[in-house]
Amino acid sequence: MAFVGEEIPHEYAKVFAVLTQARDAGIDLVKQRFSNSVPLYGWEIDRVVRDVIEAAGYGDAFLHRTGHSLGEEVHGNGAHLDDLEMHEDRLILPETLFTIEPGIYLEHFGVRSEVDLFIDSNNEVHVTGGIPQQEILKLSVS
Repeated sequence: MAFVGEEIPHEYAKVFAVLTQARDAGIDLVKQRFSNSVPLYGWEIDRVVRDVIEAAGYGDAFLHRTGHSLGEEVHGNGAHLDDLEMHEDRLILPETLFTIEPGIYLEHFGVRSEVDLFIDSNNEVHVTGGIPQQEILKLSVS
């Protein structure tokens, strides 16, 4: 995400903060479940992410599933992160890759934050881009 201008409008920063909290809640759930070898269904990740957005008052502006599996053809045939369009009851499995990409779309702007997660054969969770994920940074342009 990027904003061009002198100051990031407060509303933009607020929405982005909600998205990053929601995204990180999803990441935390995946890490917790896999570190404890507890089964995890696609709908559960969507629900955790969606709950954060709904609690902040933006539930009606989150119009799509939280994420999808990734494969060689972009969208994979594994479990999706969906409790909106369908109740995804397939398990998230080791050695799979998927997105967590919540979005909030208001009348005059929209924001989405996406990371990809890979679960390796040892149940370790790898997040693209490392830690920290996307955050608000102020850059000066000369």
